[in-house]
Amino acid sequence: MKKNIAFLLITILFSLPGFSQEKFGPTPTKEQLAWHDKEFYLFMHFGPNTFTDLEWGHGSEDPNVFNPTAMDCNQWASIAKASGAKGIIITAKHHDGFCLWPSKFSNHTVRESKWMDGKGDVLKMLSEACKKQGIEMGVYISPWDRNHPDYGTPQYNEVYINTMKELLTGYGKFFELWWDGANGEGPNGKKQQYDFTRFKDSALSYQSQLVIFSDIGPHVRWVGNENGIIGETNWNLLDTAGFKRGEGAPPNDTLNSGNYNGKNWIGAEADVSIRKGWFFHPGEDSTVKSGATLFDLYLKSVGRGGNMLLNVPPNRAGLISSVDSAALMSFKKIREEAFANNILKGANILRTKEFIEIHLANEVSLNTLVLKEKINLGQRVVRFEITGGNDINKFDPIVAGTTIGHKRILQFPTQKLKYLRIKFTQYKAIPILGDIEGYLAP
Repeated sequence: MKKNIAFLLITILFSLPGFSQEKFGPTPTKEQLAWHDKEFYLFMHFGPNTFTDLEWGHGSEDPNVFNPTAMDCNQWASIAKASGAKGIIITAKHHDGFCLWPSKFSNHTVRESKWMDGKGDVLKMLSEACKKQGIEMGVYISPWDRNHPDYGTPQYNEVYINTMKELLTGYGKFFELWWDGANGEGPNGKKQQYDFTRFKDSALSYQSQLVIFSDIGPHVRWVGNENGIIGETNWNLLDTAGFKRGEGAPPNDTLNSGNYNGKNWIGAEADVSIRKGWFFHPGEDSTVKSGATLFDLYLKSVGRGGNMLLNVPPNRAGLISSVDSAALMSFKKIREEAFANNILKGANILRTKEFIEIHLANEVSLNTLVLKEKINLGQRVVRFEITGGNDINKFDPIVAGTTIGHKRILQFPTQKLKYLRIKFTQYKAIPILGDIEGYLAP
């Protein structure tokens, strides 16, 4: 009987006028699809600033200030994995120009420090640790360099490409390359004219599977704030013509919501620090966000169709502090409890052009819904409303929203019901949803 019902519903679905599995509008590449599926991973700001109590170093710091006393990248990677993070993006070079690897194209690196007698290489250690734990790795390489003498000259673009080549050919595959938009003066008082087209082409020639992040992508975009919050309306589409990275970027509200009819698929990544600052500062232990706060940010980033990049900066020993680790484990526990039991599994689902109706065998208590569009076919849903109840002839309002994308998590006061209806009140093309999940979160 169930097989016959399933066949009937599929027949209804695919016999609708105009319904097809054809792509609509811009769609993600296979690399972007894999990026969307990662959902949550860690950022790690680490370098001289960790030891000088600065956020933006001046580039004139003595390399010897970088001297972690108990460096352990295995600890970083094991905590990341235990927290459910899919990878780590490390600040291989921040604005101060200090390289966490012994670059041949700089004299401001771990090689010039007393750490490990100048024989250390953070990138090598982290790469090996991530492989051991089975998580992925990405790199942040600041184009701004407040130390390099060639900064502000055409030669610096060659230097930057060479530093990227060292990283992208010497440490295994990375899942993401992160570009900051900052562009200040170098040690000679000059600003650099970045050749981002060459930077992009060079990076992809070394690792073609990379997704590259910046204000305007090309593959992943900033969300216009550093609070970890994506707009309730979030299109994975963005127009980039006429815009630049940094000061020439689209307005922050545009970056936050994307463009309704954007010409490029550029998903949103929400970056936020677990602490007040991006680098570790001894006086900021009390600012570490709780697991509950992190879960709220997860709902406002991953739950709005984007990805969550959570900064967890190593301390001066070269370790993730216990207070940060405890918050990460609390965050993991809350996520696991919230999404432990999909109440809608096995329910009968009727799909038509404008709504999806879910019929349960018995009354259930529900306060969370997870909707997912098949984004490989495009992003289609503009607006939707969800109703439900115990009477097939009477559906009461529960929650409404705009856009779905990769994943939309909706929480609402606990409802007791047997029937649910998701009505698409506005859409660009006939909506195609994948999984629909329901939970009773604590």
